[in-house]
This record gives sequence, C-alpha cells and structure tokens, in this order.
Amino acid sequence: MKTNQELSEQDIQDWTDASTEQVQSELLTEMTKMNPYKFEKLMVRLLTAMGYQGSDGQSLVTNKSNDGGIDGVINQDPLGLQQVYIQVKRYSPSNSVGRPEIAAFAGSIKLRHTDRGVFITTSSFTKGAIEAAKDLNIVLVNGDMLTNLMIKYRVGIETKQQFITYKIDRDCFE
Repeated sequence: MKTNQELSEQDIQDWTDASTEQVQSELLTEMTKMNPYKFEKLMVRLLTAMGYQGSDGQSLVTNKSNDGGIDGVINQDPLGLQQVYIQVKRYSPSNSVGRPEIAAFAGSIKLRHTDRGVFITTSSFTKGAIEAAKDLNIVLVNGDMLTNLMIKYRVGIETKQQFITYKIDRDCFE
C-alpha cells in the first residue's frame, strides 16, 4: 500500500474512475426498481437539467395511462412551437429495445406533427433500433450514456467528496 505522499495523480484518477463506475452501476439498479411514473419524471428532470427546456419553455410528464406512446414533452419555447417528445423504458440490462419500439415511438411523434424525439432506456438498443432511429430523427440514450449524463448534470446523485489539486501558474511569474 502506498503512503499518502506516494499517491500519484493517476492513482487518484483511477480511484475516482472506479468510484464513478460503482455509482453508475448503482444508478442503473435503482432506476430499474423505480416506479415507472417516477422514472418518467426523473428523465424529464434530467433533460431539463441538460438545458432542453429552453428559455421560458416548460417540460412535463404525460398522464400515467393513455399517453399515446409519449412519456414526456419538452417545449423549448414559451409557446410550445418547438417540442421534443420523450419515451422511456426501464428495462433490465438483458432486455434491449428493438426496432418495433422505435417505430411505434416514431409513429406517436408523427401523429403530433413533429419530427423529433428522445428514446431513453436503462438497457441498450439493438442494431435494428439504432438504424431506425437514425432514419427517424430519434436520439437514443442507452443505460451507459444515461448514467454518464446523470452524473454530469448532477441528477439523482449528490457530491460525496471533492478533491482539488493545485499547480503553479508559471505565467504569473514571468
């Protein structure tokens, strides 16, 4: 075991990366156990934190049932002229989202006279789903990307500890 003085920045980075991976795994586990409606709310909250709500826009979760295949809507402007529709699936890692789910979502957003959507899952997407999404202007967010975004935008997590390191600003002494 190294002493504190022997710890390198790489050691600290390796430890931080391992800690982050652990939190990502825990996030996926917690999300797959969540109430589906609360999960939808969490995903709308994430997209809002990412800035997709727009200036004076609003974001909302649709009704629990009879939502027409849409789990959330983000109005990117005050009048709701630019809308992004959201579909979310809390799937286990072994249950990938396929082309039929993407096609159904695309149909749902087309019925609302728009051409864009975000499909979020805690699992992954099949090759067919990825190909269909490209053709249908649907952004896909799989479990790995989802947990990365949640950490980056601080949704569903708390800062446990922060470490700051310093170096000399050589420009200051020239």
